[in-house]
Amino acid sequence: MATSTPVQNWNLAPSAPVDRRERFRRRRRAADLLVSISWISASAAVALYLAYGGAGQFGTVGAAVTSIGIVAGLIGTDLILIMLVLAARIPVLDRVFGQDRLMATHRALGKPAVYLILGHALLLTVGYGITAGLNPIAQTVSLLQLPDMPLAYIGTGLLLAVVVTSLVAVRRKFSYEIWHVVHLLSYAAVLTALPHQLSVGGMLANGTFQRVYWIALYVVALGAIATFRVVEPIVKSLQHGVRVAGVELVAPGVASIHLSGRKLTSLGSDGGQFFVWRFWTLKTWWHSHPISLSAVPTDSAARITVRALGDGSTRLGRLPRGTRVSIEGPYGLFTDAARTSPKLAIVAAGIGVTPVRALLEHSRIAPGEATILLRASSEDETYLWDEMHALANQRGARLYTSIGRRPRNAQTWLAASDAARSVHLRSIFPDLAISDLYVCGPQAWTDLVVAEARANGLPAHQIHTERFDW
Repeated sequence: MATSTPVQNWNLAPSAPVDRRERFRRRRRAADLLVSISWISASAAVALYLAYGGAGQFGTVGAAVTSIGIVAGLIGTDLILIMLVLAARIPVLDRVFGQDRLMATHRALGKPAVYLILGHALLLTVGYGITAGLNPIAQTVSLLQLPDMPLAYIGTGLLLAVVVTSLVAVRRKFSYEIWHVVHLLSYAAVLTALPHQLSVGGMLANGTFQRVYWIALYVVALGAIATFRVVEPIVKSLQHGVRVAGVELVAPGVASIHLSGRKLTSLGSDGGQFFVWRFWTLKTWWHSHPISLSAVPTDSAARITVRALGDGSTRLGRLPRGTRVSIEGPYGLFTDAARTSPKLAIVAAGIGVTPVRALLEHSRIAPGEATILLRASSEDETYLWDEMHALANQRGARLYTSIGRRPRNAQTWLAASDAARSVHLRSIFPDLAISDLYVCGPQAWTDLVVAEARANGLPAHQIHTERFDW
């Protein structure tokens, strides 16, 4: 393991730990508030149903089964609308949680929501059947005769398709583009379910607060998607006029894309954040790319660095100069704003160096405050390491490098030679307990680093990762 000696004469002001702790407390309070709002939303949906006559619908077995099915459907629908809000990339939520955590919560809610919707359909069929004296098949045929019910069944089928394709084992069989198109069906599922909710059974009758409440929930969820996933990106793209200024080969299969634009600093991006980029050529316009900045933008220039991992990213290395670029963002909490501790520890592997390079450039750190480890399987994968060495010397940070493949059949994230010498996270970062640890690289490798950090007692709020999978 190699190291570079930092320069010690820089006059950067040390970070303010009190401010960092206060920022963290504010984020925790905001997170607790969001959780409370989510629970209140689901509880309000059930309470309104009970208040508007639902409490009296448990007199017979059939009515009780039907009512339980209605409650399951209300909670499931509420969860789906919350999922849409989490996926809307609302700036205030992103600043509190970061996109990784928001999308992890979004995915975690998916299965319960679908189970509740399926339970809703099954229980209603059984409950109505008991009341009418019909078997489940006959009752299903009867339900399909009702206005808007065919749309409800279509919506349920679309939701099932989304959940099944979101399973990791299934998801990896699809390209990103196909998976993304299928995932958009969740919006169609919500829209197709709304009519039956408003019309069937008179549950949300005109003039009731219950109807107003549900329409408001739909407006908030779908309005957030339309505003922050469609309208705002279009406005930003037109306002800043981003174009490709040039493409620079960094290593075989890795290229830095230099971008030009207007008033790019007004985007308010921090080092370590990412944008979703769309490059308008005949072969790339249909593919959006979530890519981190590899340098802090100036008012007129920005840079991203891309590794060719598939057909979409490979084409980016051949973009012609002047290509128009659409942007969404900035996103992510892989930034100095997430810090809570006096020390900074950074671990990056492969192309994961790109956000940490921007993070290091953007952070205000005192000499000796930061320690960095860069990992590569071979010399060919030392992307932007010369820039990292220069920044480490400039910032007064200590930088280590570890080059070589990991040993086979061993749960280590280090090179075989370093693992054989019993190098470990604590020996690289002796101040780990009072450090914020930033980790970026392949997901399986990142998981090993995080597992070792947690085994060393580092709490979750001091660990920050950037996912490079979908």
